[in-house]
Formats: sequence, C-alpha cells, structure tokens
Amino acid sequence: MSQELWAAVDHYINGLLIPPDPALDAAVEASRAAGLPEIAVTPTQGRLLRLLARMSRARNILEIGTLGAYSTIWLARALPEDGRLVTLEADPKHCDVARENIARAGLASLVDLRLGPALDLLSEIAAEGQEPFDFVFIDADKENIAPYFSWALRLTRPGAAIVVDNVIRDGEVANPRCPDPMVQGVRRFNEALAAERRVTATTLQTVGSKGYDGFTLALVNG
Repeated sequence: MSQELWAAVDHYINGLLIPPDPALDAAVEASRAAGLPEIAVTPTQGRLLRLLARMSRARNILEIGTLGAYSTIWLARALPEDGRLVTLEADPKHCDVARENIARAGLASLVDLRLGPALDLLSEIAAEGQEPFDFVFIDADKENIAPYFSWALRLTRPGAAIVVDNVIRDGEVANPRCPDPMVQGVRRFNEALAAERRVTATTLQTVGSKGYDGFTLALVNG
C-alpha cells in the first residue's frame, strides 16, 4: 500500500460521490492563494462531518480551528435555517480568509467566526450562557486537544457528538517516547478520554490523499 494508491482511491470516491462545488472549490483556491497550510479536511472527510452533524440533528455546532473555513462550510450546510455555528481561529490571516470564504458560500448569517486563542474564547462562550452545542469538531493545535475536549464536554448537551481530528499522527501516537509535542498532546487527550465516563468513544485510523492519520468520535452520554 502506498500514498499514491490512497490518493487515487480518494480521487475515485470523490468523482463518484462528491460533485464539484463552487463554494468549496473557491475556499480551497483562496486558502492556497493566501499561503495557508494545506491541512484542511479532505472532501470525503468534509462530507462525513456534514453527515454526522445531520445525523445528530445539530442546531448548534462548535468548531475549534477554522483555518480557511473549508470544514466550516461543510458543517454549516448541515444546519437548519435558524441554526448557528461558532468557529474559533487564533490566526488573524486565517480568520480573514475564512470570513471571505464563509461569505462567498452564503453562510455568514449562520456562522459566528471568532478570533483569538481558543481557550480564552471557550471561556467567554461559557460565560455567555447560550444553548449547549449539539456537535463539536476539534481540529486545532494538538498540544491543547485535552483541554479543548474538556471544554467541549462542558459546553455540550447529553447526546451530542464530538469529533477530534488528526489523532494518529502517522502512527506515532503509539510511541510513548516520541518527542513531538503534538503527539504528546494527542496522548494526553487519549488518557483523558479513556478515563472519562461521560462519553462513549472510539478512534479510527484512516488513509487518504492527506496520508495516514485518524479521528476520534465521542458521544456524550445521556
């Protein structure tokens, strides 16, 4: 098995199941033109996020890590007309690109894009006392996944779904001696997840055009 084969299979699946989409394609091009890192979810992963959000009947979605808003667009399209998506981004440049991509997709009325360190913004969200979230997607700096997950539990309702991306790290997550702080951040999250009785969770390994990685899916117990 090779990276070339994984990418070819992604291309094949995309061609069958995910037709061209002007707003999503424009978001990719705008992000690339602005020099944003090409680390957004793939089309198949974006479709999975939208399906999971719809299956959760999500009306309130929280996204930690906006980047250029590619995944934001997928998630916002799962919302009803009176839904809301709060997305958090620490980088001002990324935030500017994301805001334009969200507006171009016609989703500005549904998306609340906030700029700043996620841990500070999550504290502010908690203080606002709004309705709990039905769905959370965590795709930000891996060093802080554990505290992001803790906040997600605090801000969600029973029955909510939490998805955490990039948790396999080319398999290095199984190596306790790996010096990479991102790997160690994922390992701290895994330890917290294993001890957490408020959720039922699993982690899946994935391959595709972005390489070898995986994601965690957790259900907040009712």
